[in-house]
Amino acid sequence: MTELAELCRRVLAASHAEGERRGVRYSYTRPSPSRYPWQWYWDSCFAAIVWRRFEPRRSREELETLLAAMREDGFIGHVVFWDRPLTLQRLLYYNVASRTAEMTGTIQPPLLAWAWRIAIGDPAAEPRIARHHEWLRANRDLEGDGLLWLVQPDESGLDSSPKFDRVWGRLRHASYGFPLLVARNRRLAWDARRIRDRGWPVLCEVMTNVLWCLARRAAGEPSITPAIVERLWDEPRGLFLDEVQPGGERPDVSTWAALSPLALPDLPEDIGRRLVEEHLLDPRRYWLPLPPCSVSAEEPTFEPNLGRGWKRRYWRGPTWVNAAWMLWLGLRRLGYAAEAERLASRIAEAVVRQGLREYYDPLTGEGLGAIDFAWTSLALEMAEPEGYL
Repeated sequence: MTELAELCRRVLAASHAEGERRGVRYSYTRPSPSRYPWQWYWDSCFAAIVWRRFEPRRSREELETLLAAMREDGFIGHVVFWDRPLTLQRLLYYNVASRTAEMTGTIQPPLLAWAWRIAIGDPAAEPRIARHHEWLRANRDLEGDGLLWLVQPDESGLDSSPKFDRVWGRLRHASYGFPLLVARNRRLAWDARRIRDRGWPVLCEVMTNVLWCLARRAAGEPSITPAIVERLWDEPRGLFLDEVQPGGERPDVSTWAALSPLALPDLPEDIGRRLVEEHLLDPRRYWLPLPPCSVSAEEPTFEPNLGRGWKRRYWRGPTWVNAAWMLWLGLRRLGYAAEAERLASRIAEAVVRQGLREYYDPLTGEGLGAIDFAWTSLALEMAEPEGYL
């Protein structure tokens, strides 16, 4: 086993939690035991993908634990509190109806079916996944084109990305006003239609819909890549940009999420090559010493290492391994083999040197944020690819 593989295996194993809550067994990977002790939706999906290399049984248990938390109507929350209640400190800014809630009332990027396809097999054989997809269509596809709409920045998992600044203003994530946004949406039960009809913003976010598209394709459902291109592709900029309703504003900020459709197998090749050649491989924008930075280095909001301190603006510049992996998939698909290998080796070197950190300084490779961060094990997917490519 390589040094990177052994490091990833150790962190995943040390982050494992299992037990029983009200007669329901759980077995999942904590994103970071010291900082994120509960089960996060997309973190678990990423962990399950890597677990298949070491203990395939754990992959199934990870995703079945998410399904075990699902309500009868098919909803699965952003965070599931299996073995301990939410702390009082986090109550103000976590999306829960009360401290006794068993999970949050908001979603995260719904990639469960895609992770299931990679790590376990055909998601169509698991009827609970179909029920989960039905909830998403019924409650978040607001315009019938297959695209999902978000009610808060943290539903994307990109929390404090600068592309949300104009959308939520003083109520944006990592601001003093964010608890007010949580409280306001709590009163409306995080219902996207009710929030939109009150005139408050809902967002068709690019990366969330990319992962939703991959999940749909994995489950044998129609691709929404054409809808993503039609609605969110900005031809003059050569980027995918979010849409806000009501009003139709398109926040014009270049972040890695604007490149994330590279992960789509059916993205038109000409669009993919523009994303790669005009943006991703540009050393003035994303191709820094440790690529890809989460915000273009040409953006005024670019902050490469300010993941420290109370501001917690960790999607405003640092490099994240899940973002690197998704863009690496596009490089491989489009034939940029040398660049994909270079990206994989730089990420692997940083992870071995600094450990599995939450994110990394794109200029120096210094590890930042939480330690023993489970989804950073996706570095192994790039360094030693197999299976689903």
